[in-house]
Amino acid sequence: MVKRTERPKVALDSLGCKLNQAEIQSLSRQLAEAGYRLVAPTDKADIYILNTCTVTHVADRKSRHMLRLARRRNPAARLVAIGCYAERSPQELARIEGVDLVLGNDQKWHLLKLLEDADNLSRLSAGTSLALLEKNRRTRAFLKVQDGCRNFCAYCIVPLVRSREEIVPVKKVVALVGGLVANGYQEVVLTGTEIGTYNRDGVNLKGLLERVLSETAVARLRLSSLQPPEISSELIGLWRNPRLCPHFHLSLQSGSDAVLGRMKRRYTSADYKGVVALIRDSVPDVAITTDVIVGFPDETEAEFQETYDFCRQIQFARIHVFPYSPRPGTAAATMPQQVSEIVKKQRSQQMLALAKESAQSFQQGFLGKTTNVLWEQKAGGVWSGLTGNYIKVYTRSNKSLTNQLLPVRLVKLYRDGIWGEF
Repeated sequence: MVKRTERPKVALDSLGCKLNQAEIQSLSRQLAEAGYRLVAPTDKADIYILNTCTVTHVADRKSRHMLRLARRRNPAARLVAIGCYAERSPQELARIEGVDLVLGNDQKWHLLKLLEDADNLSRLSAGTSLALLEKNRRTRAFLKVQDGCRNFCAYCIVPLVRSREEIVPVKKVVALVGGLVANGYQEVVLTGTEIGTYNRDGVNLKGLLERVLSETAVARLRLSSLQPPEISSELIGLWRNPRLCPHFHLSLQSGSDAVLGRMKRRYTSADYKGVVALIRDSVPDVAITTDVIVGFPDETEAEFQETYDFCRQIQFARIHVFPYSPRPGTAAATMPQQVSEIVKKQRSQQMLALAKESAQSFQQGFLGKTTNVLWEQKAGGVWSGLTGNYIKVYTRSNKSLTNQLLPVRLVKLYRDGIWGEF
């Protein structure tokens, strides 16, 4: 009798957006179903797979660092780089010691076949540890329903590395959500490069949400980033259903109309403000989070101040601050008036201070209230999870809280969120 060899141990890691997280979760499920043994990125693995990001030069650097760190952690591991950085510059990643396979965004979906093919990736010795990461399963699932972008904002490399348009059919989305629920997931996050443009067989995003809510028992449904022009009163009306999380991530990028024009964004600050008012008038306790770029080419001090004042006025629940990073092939990379790194750093620090102030102000409005939290993991004796409106909550419990959706009283600010008590 031929002894069956155990499958290799595989560690999967991801940088960047929720779409990247959705893709790495999908690959995890494929590998687990094929018999591969999934381990944490910090564990000793036979294969380490990184879904890379290239939205900024910092993301590039982090991708290279994580691959080198994986190599130092386990010199015998095979390193696989996939995703956006792998699409943009495969040669740079291939030069990193230990990287055996580099796959762009279209190629990465052939990863399982390539791992199975001894001619493409040599047979790996099997380890002895059985590991399936329960802490990363059956809590929140990220599900890609759309990919590709044709907007070509002046600063953004995404249309160059995710050029192929893909829209998952409604029936398949509903089936996938149903399968996730059957496997114990309490929350599903629908993601896409531009999820607001979803339209397949005459069904738009509103129709997709209606189908998912009516045909599945998902406890919480959340959306990734939306653009202001994609918001309508008809879409917002769906949030009367409490299963839709009261959280909207609306990319701003700049509060200056002059900068928005140079960025080739499709809205003005007044448009943005109107959408925010519509959401807040319709959705109680809603969190509105955003992205802001500082130091865009030719951004004057007055234009930066417009953005700063706009963000203070809107009172975001969370602001992700990015110093502008020239990306090869984009229109902004060739603009002559690049802002100095010193000025970018100064403006980033100002915006980050405002971001902290805004987040704490939003969180303080919920102190003393009781709300449901989806508890995810425990670290250092402290459990953490998320409210529907994306506040991170911490507590202590001797019981396992993983994947439980439980009410908790919010009592005080703690770390980057709120401390809760049962």
